[in-house]
Amino acid sequence: MSIEKVREYFKTKGIDGRIQEFEQSSATVSLAAKALNCEENRIAKTLSFHVGDRIVLIVAAGDAKIDNPKYKAQFGTKAKMLSFEEAEPLIGHAVGGVCPFAVNKGVEIYLDLSLNRFQTVFPACGSSNSAIELSLKELEEYSDFTAWIDVCKIVD
Repeated sequence: MSIEKVREYFKTKGIDGRIQEFEQSSATVSLAAKALNCEENRIAKTLSFHVGDRIVLIVAAGDAKIDNPKYKAQFGTKAKMLSFEEAEPLIGHAVGGVCPFAVNKGVEIYLDLSLNRFQTVFPACGSSNSAIELSLKELEEYSDFTAWIDVCKIVD
C-alpha cells in the first residue's frame, strides 16, 4: 500500500507521526477539505501528466486548474493527464492518493505558484483517506521538487 511507502519515507524525516488518516475518503479536493475541516483551496492536489516520455507531477492549490497556454509555454506540449490505470504503476500511488512523496524513481515534481497564498497546505499521503499539513518550506523539502512553476489559474 502506498501510504506505507510514504510513512516509511516520512519516518526517515522524523514526521511520520504527522500523517492524518480519516474514516472517510479524502480522495477529492472537496472530500479532503471536509475531512480536514479546512478551505478547499488549501488542499494541495497533485496532478499527473505525460510530458513526452517523462512523468510529471504538479502540486497545485485546490481551487486551481491547469491553464493550457501556460502549461504549453512551460513544457512545450499540450497537457495530457495520466489515465486512472496508469497512475499507480507509473507514479507509485493510485488516483485519490497521488502525492509528491515516495514516488517512483524518475518522476518529476513541480510546485505551482497557486500554493504561495498559504502558510500551510494539505497534500495527500499515498492513500484516499490521508493527508499531512506542511508549510511551503516543508513541502519543498519533503517533495524533492524540481522547481516552482506557474501553469495554473484560480477558478471561482
